[in-house]
Amino acid sequence: MGVLVDTWSLGKAYATTVTTVEPRPDLAELDRPALEAALEARGHKRFHARQIFRWIYKHGVTEIDAMTDLSRELRATLTSDFALTRPTLAQRETSVDGTEKFLLRLADGRHIESVFIPDTPAMTFCVSTQVGCAMACAFCLTGKMGLVRNLTAGEIVGQVRVLADALNLRTKKFNIVLMGMGEPLHNYDETMRALRMLADEHGFDMSARRITLSTVGLLPALERLATEDVMPNLAISLHAPTDLQRGELVPINKKYGVRDIIDACKRFPLSRRSRITFEYVLLAGANDSPQDARKLAKLVGGVKCKVNLIPLNAAPGIPFERPSDEVIDRFAKIVADSGVTVSVRKSRGRDIRAACGQLIVEGQKPSAGQQLAVVAFGG
Repeated sequence: MGVLVDTWSLGKAYATTVTTVEPRPDLAELDRPALEAALEARGHKRFHARQIFRWIYKHGVTEIDAMTDLSRELRATLTSDFALTRPTLAQRETSVDGTEKFLLRLADGRHIESVFIPDTPAMTFCVSTQVGCAMACAFCLTGKMGLVRNLTAGEIVGQVRVLADALNLRTKKFNIVLMGMGEPLHNYDETMRALRMLADEHGFDMSARRITLSTVGLLPALERLATEDVMPNLAISLHAPTDLQRGELVPINKKYGVRDIIDACKRFPLSRRSRITFEYVLLAGANDSPQDARKLAKLVGGVKCKVNLIPLNAAPGIPFERPSDEVIDRFAKIVADSGVTVSVRKSRGRDIRAACGQLIVEGQKPSAGQQLAVVAFGG
């Protein structure tokens, strides 16, 4: 593609053609049907997509030439026509409890954080879906970044590729929670494409039962999720039993209220053994009273669910404190005595700021376009 520009030399104008090169498609950004179509368009057999998927996801190769069951001719063509990328590991920290936090650099220089939580009882990867977050929850550091940009499907799956290799877990079973930086349903299309890539039988072959998606409850997207073939476990970030309280903690509640979310959860299709998880961050003096516990139990009582209580992981910049253990236990007992299954999440990685609500990468600002997108979205 040529672009005509004017240049000046010794006071005379010349027309110069500058050639711009279109970026090569990235194999890591293509789900298998898209890869099959891309290969077929270039005169190659569709079945090679299965081989390529196995090399990238089952074997973890990062170079096309390492795909040794492809012919040399095909490998040369792929190298010429496609890129193969993944996020770069920039920093790795280990907590005293074994939790590990990974700082990953993306191709454009942006950074995200991912977390590995061992012994939970399965190994768990906590991955991000956005750089920053538009939801601005009052108790979450990630929200203070604002939304910098959405991640692509390849960048979401790329975190799993990096962690699986760094932890020597590529051939082991592990769980994935979309609870890192960002709101998964605010980046719906790329998140769902990433889940399809993770579930592909020729790739990681992840069972949807091993994947949990956490959302504040964006209702139109939640209703779309209910129709998907790949159906992850669903966790709703509730955090308060009334609109007045939740509106102060989760700004999007002004658009999608508590009762609307509960009604949507009642309609959400669940398998016989599945339940929706309601996540509830306990904040001292804000949502942790016995009255709050009784209201919560009544609110969720008609949903096939469990409540996961998350004592606040306090950090500089979060204007709340963690309740005492006595208050946490009292709240849990009230909810449990009402007949609702309840658990209290054990905080992991607090000493390296890897716990729930503590992920933040300083110095990354939203672009003007992203700021406008957030305003239009209503976040």
